[in-house]
Amino acid sequence: MDDSSDTLNGAPLTPGRWLSRQRHLGGTALNLSVGLGLAGGFLLIWQAWLLARVINAAVVEGTPLDGLWHWLWPLLGVFALRAVLAWWSEQVAFRAAAQVKLALRQRLYRHVQALGPAFLHGERSGELSSLLVDGVEKLEAYYARFLPHMAITALVPLAILAFVFPLDWVSGLVMLLTAPLIPLFMILIGKGAERLNQKQWRQLARMSAHFLDVIQGLTTLKLFNASRREAQVIAAVSDVHRKSTMAVLRVAFLSSLVLEFFSTVSIAVVAVLIGFRLLFGEMAFFHGFFVLLLAPEFYLPLRQMGAHYHARMDAIASAERLVEVLETPVPATPAEPAPPPAGPFAITFDKVAFDYPGGRRALAEASFRIAPGETVALVGPSGAGKSTLLNLLLGFLQPGAGQIRIETTDLARMERDAWLRQVAWVPQRPRLFHGSVRDNIRLARPDADHAAVEQASRLAHAHEFITRLPQGYDTPVGEGGQGLSGGQVQRIALARAFLKEAPLVVLDEPTASLDAQSEVLVQAALARLAEGRSLLVVAHRLATVRQADRIVVLDQGRVVEQGKHAALLAAGGLYARLAAAYGGDEEVRP
Repeated sequence: MDDSSDTLNGAPLTPGRWLSRQRHLGGTALNLSVGLGLAGGFLLIWQAWLLARVINAAVVEGTPLDGLWHWLWPLLGVFALRAVLAWWSEQVAFRAAAQVKLALRQRLYRHVQALGPAFLHGERSGELSSLLVDGVEKLEAYYARFLPHMAITALVPLAILAFVFPLDWVSGLVMLLTAPLIPLFMILIGKGAERLNQKQWRQLARMSAHFLDVIQGLTTLKLFNASRREAQVIAAVSDVHRKSTMAVLRVAFLSSLVLEFFSTVSIAVVAVLIGFRLLFGEMAFFHGFFVLLLAPEFYLPLRQMGAHYHARMDAIASAERLVEVLETPVPATPAEPAPPPAGPFAITFDKVAFDYPGGRRALAEASFRIAPGETVALVGPSGAGKSTLLNLLLGFLQPGAGQIRIETTDLARMERDAWLRQVAWVPQRPRLFHGSVRDNIRLARPDADHAAVEQASRLAHAHEFITRLPQGYDTPVGEGGQGLSGGQVQRIALARAFLKEAPLVVLDEPTASLDAQSEVLVQAALARLAEGRSLLVVAHRLATVRQADRIVVLDQGRVVEQGKHAALLAAGGLYARLAAAYGGDEEVRP
C-alpha cells in the first residue's frame, strides 16, 4: 500500500495513525536523527564509565592527578562528541520536519484546489488559512522531537539496562519495574489533556475564522457603527480561548509533576539500595557509582517524553482537521479523458439533476441548450438553481442524473483542467490579488505580453482608468482589490476574459452592485465579449437580460420558461411577474 494513502483497508485513519504514516515524507533524515540519538546514548554510557573510573581512582585508590590524564582526555572528548551529536541530531530532525511540512502544505493546497470553489463556498476562509499555516506548523514538534525521541526512549534505556544488569541485578530490576510507571501515568493523564487540546484547537480555528471575517468586513462594520460591539465579541471569544488554554496547561503541568515524582522516587530507591550495599561491603565502589550515574540517565528519556508528548497532542489536534479536509473526495477524473472542442461549440443540459448533501434538491431534470455563439441569460428567484448550474458547467460539481454535453461528448468524460482552458469565468465579486494591475490581468494567460494585456484592457474599457493610476499597469493592487472601485475591479475581471480568448464565457451577475456609469461601461464590454463567443449569464438586471439571445427561467431547479425578453413578458409567466415586481425596469428577482 502507498504510504501516502489516507485510508487503511477502506476505513479512515485516526489522526495518530495518519501522522505516523506521513513520516516517510521526511526521507532518511528522521532515521538518521534516531541513529545519532542512539549514538549519543552509548556515548553517555561511556561517559559514565570514564567518570566512575576517574572518581574511583582518585577517591578510593588514591591515584594522583598525573595518573588520571589517560582517563580525563577521553572524558573531555566524549563531552565534546556528545555536544556535536546532539546539535547534529537537532538539525537533522528539524530538516526532516521542514520537509514533512512542505510536502503536506503542497498536498493540502493541491487538494483544496482540486475540490474547487464548490468546497470553498461552504468553508470559512479564516479557518482554512489557519489550517494551512498554524495547523501544519504544529506538526513540526511532532516530527522534529516526538518521533525521534520516542525511538530513543525505547532504545537508550534498554542499552543502559544491558550494562547495569551484569553489574547489579538488583538496581536493574528496580529500573525495569519502575520504568513502565512513568509512560503509564503519562498516557493516563495525557488522554485528558489530549481531549482538552483538541477542543482548544477547534476553538482557535473558529476564532481565527471569525477574526478574519471581521477584518474583511471592517468597512461595513464602521458604516453601521458596529465595530465597538464586534470588538467586545472578539474580546469575549479571546477570553474563552485563554481559559481553555489554561485548562490544557494545568493538565500538562500535572503530567510533568507526576513524571518527575516517579522518576525522582525511582532514582532515590536505586541510590538507597546501592548505598546500603556499599556500607556493608557487598558491592564495589566503582560498580555502584557507575550504576548510580546511569540511573538518572535511564529515566531522563522517559521524563523528556512527557514534554514531547504534548507536541503529539498539538499535532493530533491539528491533524484531525487536516485528515477531514484531505479525505473530502475530489471530482472523479475520467480514465480516458476526451479532449474538449477547440472552437465555438453547443452545450446541452439534458435532464440534469443535482442534490446537495442532506437531500436538498437544487436541480430537477433541467434541460436547455446553448448554441455556438449564443448569449443565454439565466433568471430565477433565489435558490432556483442558477449557481448550481454554473458549478456543474465549470466541472466543480458532478450531476446526480442527466448529462451536460459539449457537442456530443459528455462533460464528465473530459479532464477538468483541459475543459476549464476553454472557459472564461467572471464571478459576481472578482478576486484581485496582491500585485500589479498587469499581474492581475495576466492571471488569465501568464505568458501574455504587454500589448495583449493592453488590448484586452481596451476591449474591457479598463485601459482609460488604468493609465490614470499613479504607475499605470505597474500600480500595486491591494489584497481583494483595495484601492480600486467595484466597477474598476469588474472591468479588470472582464479584461482577463478578453485576454483568455476562450470560446465560452460564464458570467455571474456581472453588473451587480455597480453604479450607473460603471454599469454602462461593463454592458458595452459584455457586448464586445459576446462577439464570436457563447455567453452564459446569470443576471438580475433587465439591462443585461434584454441583450440576451435567449432567457432561461428557472424555478425550484426546473426550467419553466425560455424565450426572448419581449415574448416572455407577453406570456405573463414567472419572468413577467419577476419583472413586474420591480416595476419592469430594474431587476428580475423577488
